Amino acid sequence: MEGSESEAIFDSYNLNPQLFINAALNIVDELIDSAFGYLHQEASTQLKVEGSDRAEELTKGLDYIGNMIRSALDKRLTMWEKYCFLRVFVVPEGFSLPKDDEASDGDAMDIEAVGNSDLDAQLDSLRTKLMLAERESAKLKREIQALEKQSVISNHQAASVNELMKLSEQISEDEAFKELQNLATELRAKTEKLKTKGADNVLRARLERFRYGDLLKIIDGNGLSNAKSEEIEGFLVGMKLL
Repeated sequence: MEGSESEAIFDSYNLNPQLFINAALNIVDELIDSAFGYLHQEASTQLKVEGSDRAEELTKGLDYIGNMIRSALDKRLTMWEKYCFLRVFVVPEGFSLPKDDEASDGDAMDIEAVGNSDLDAQLDSLRTKLMLAERESAKLKREIQALEKQSVISNHQAASVNELMKLSEQISEDEAFKELQNLATELRAKTEKLKTKGADNVLRARLERFRYGDLLKIIDGNGLSNAKSEEIEGFLVGMKLL
């Protein structure tokens, strides 16, 4: 079909193939520019070349890469544009726009073709769908309420478990404290016992010393009659200390 006829058909449907293709090509260009702008910013930050001689070299390198990519894309997009015009935006042979009179007559025939019975059937179908939707909504509401109740019960159970854990920890701490008290009491008793035993040993040693040592020195084998008064007094003092 000739170009003028195709354009007239597309215009009647408010379609413009060239505008569509141009918009697509502009989007591709914007994406490439945005991507290389972001790449330039990140590279400058990572390489720390802002304000130095290397910044110009970085710009030249990215421009070179960008031009290579754009050149390759332009070739492919040119082929895509040709394909669209040859295969996509093609009006079939023999296709023609309906005239205004034919269009209005067709619409009137369509309206008359739809009988009252068909309208009633459609209304009944809509009512049935509405009832099913209401039932489904009510069912969902009941399930939501059941889940909410279950959630409340679970929260109460969790709170009870937490309280039991705290109580068990407190009981364990009390038992441990009581056990420490018992150990301290037992240790104190053993300490007192050791002190008493040590005192008894000291007392016994002193007694033995006075019994066999000092006493012999005092009497010197001849009895107390030959002992001096100072020796007797020292002996008595030692006995008092025992």
